[in-house]
Amino acid sequence: MRFVYNDVAGSSLDRLSALSDGVFAFAMTLLVLDLHVPRVDGIHSEHDLWLALLAIWPRFTTYLMSFMTLGIFWVGQQTQLSFYDRVNRNYTWIQIGFLAVVAIVPFSTALLSEFITYRIALLVYWFNLLLLGSALFFGMAYAIRAGLTKEGMSDQLRTLFARRVLVSQGLYAFGALLCIFNTYWSIGFIILVQLNYLLAPKIPVLRDV
Repeated sequence: MRFVYNDVAGSSLDRLSALSDGVFAFAMTLLVLDLHVPRVDGIHSEHDLWLALLAIWPRFTTYLMSFMTLGIFWVGQQTQLSFYDRVNRNYTWIQIGFLAVVAIVPFSTALLSEFITYRIALLVYWFNLLLLGSALFFGMAYAIRAGLTKEGMSDQLRTLFARRVLVSQGLYAFGALLCIFNTYWSIGFIILVQLNYLLAPKIPVLRDV
């Protein structure tokens, strides 16, 4: 039997999942590097230390927001992978592109934390979220079209995955629009959206989002 390289390349689902775990873990770890301990020479009292810690709060907020972001997208990707029987070269490269966008999150987070009141910084962060959602959606659509999914993945489940990505991206876009008024409104709304996906409250309206 004659093998063609492109027919067998990138066909390991386990290796793709392992690579994804590594990139996500590294990106999530890099986020904390934007948090810096206050300089000792600027601290002369408990009050000074308290003020210095308060000054770090905006960076800590963006750190938590991005850590939740990566956690949500990791869960989304791993959930999708669990419904695949196999992968092929094209799908693997789609996921590598997705991981390239994951690796940008520490940069967009650092930009936002440094210029937290600037709309451009907020829109760059939102665009990072848009790329993450688009790559995840495109990968899922390709996997379904290429027949990579398990037989048990019904049309209803496919619709559920698609709706979740599209609704979340719509909510993130609305959050980004709030920067017209104030970037803190945008950040607050995005965090609320993330908390909904993190906590998964058993409220009918929110449960189906």
